[in-house]
Amino acid sequence: MGLFDSTTFQNLQNGLKGAAMEQKAISENIANVDTPNYKAKSAQFQHTLDDAIQNEKMNANRTNNKHIEFGNNASQAYLSEDQSTMYNNNGNNVDIDKEMTDSAKNQIYYNAMTDRLSSKFSSLKSAVRGG
Repeated sequence: MGLFDSTTFQNLQNGLKGAAMEQKAISENIANVDTPNYKAKSAQFQHTLDDAIQNEKMNANRTNNKHIEFGNNASQAYLSEDQSTMYNNNGNNVDIDKEMTDSAKNQIYYNAMTDRLSSKFSSLKSAVRGG
């Protein structure tokens, strides 16, 4: 087990990856706000974090490599496309106000994740220095 293999670090890493995926989707949506027939995309990653929290309670302690591993079957993040709406007559469904709001919300989430990760590293640095 490595120094950064704890579930906290893994969950923070997954949260940062999800926020980066969401920001990419938002950027693509904003860039294609006037593209005919473009459908808005969004990242779906919250379920992966929820699964990780649930699985943390049910992790198995493997005493032998031949034992079956269970409790770590986390699902993957993915991009989804909203096909159900249309805001413009050209078939485009990007709502620029919603995208800007989602961008701000995602930035706050990303900052919270980086602050938490920074505090974890500060705790490790303090432990290494002995104080």
